[in-house]
Amino acid sequence: MKKLPALLLILSCTMLIACNNGQEINGRSTKTAYRSVKGIKERLPSETRIQFEVAFWTIRDANKDDSKFLDLVGGKTPEEIIVLGKEIYQQRKDTGYQAYTQYSSWEDMINKFGKERNDQENRVGKKKEDPKDKANNVLYNLQ
Repeated sequence: MKKLPALLLILSCTMLIACNNGQEINGRSTKTAYRSVKGIKERLPSETRIQFEVAFWTIRDANKDDSKFLDLVGGKTPEEIIVLGKEIYQQRKDTGYQAYTQYSSWEDMINKFGKERNDQENRVGKKKEDPKDKANNVLYNLQ
């Protein structure tokens, strides 16, 4: 019985240590990196989420080699990813990267992506109602 409290203490300390890196990207493999990015972006405020996603994929696009990419993003917080993404965007824009010529700045690109995302969400939300669905309604008016 004396071992049970010690075991619980060790287990709780281990859990606290494991939960400490919740806002950092796990860079052990591309699969774990993508999984941690998915979890992180769900916890970000909406105004930061798009910047984080765009920055992450900008970094990925600029670094095709998995090991170099994982070294860059592993252990980074969302804020650090955004800063790195902005730097890569500016470097590529200065060298005349074709995909960025349509944007005047990082903020312009983020605003356009945000507008596209809002348009997509609005389109998905306005689904036409099928009259057949009303006929199959199981809710009854009991008046």
